[in-house]
Amino acid sequence: MDTINQIVRDAVFWYAGGGIDIRLYPLANDEIGVYSVTMVDYPERKRPARVVVQARVEGDRVIIEEDTTDRPLVDRLVAEGIARTKIVLAYLGEPVSAGEAA
Repeated sequence: MDTINQIVRDAVFWYAGGGIDIRLYPLANDEIGVYSVTMVDYPERKRPARVVVQARVEGDRVIIEEDTTDRPLVDRLVAEGIARTKIVLAYLGEPVSAGEAA
């Protein structure tokens, strides 16, 4: 796995773990460069599972599709050395590519 994928994978997986009445599961597809964490109520289901954070790597760019955290993934990625200009906040409507809205 190349460096940018590993950085994104590690940064996204940082959000995984447990909490009171929830589980946060890391999910990855290294082949296509998609990384996410999904939240599930535990031990009793009270609401549908949901994506907490999700990002994908496209070449030298990182597209953040979802981030519902209070510690933004973009900040973690910048701290790890990925230039902010290489990060797209699709969940906030930043264009993914020229002429394309999220």
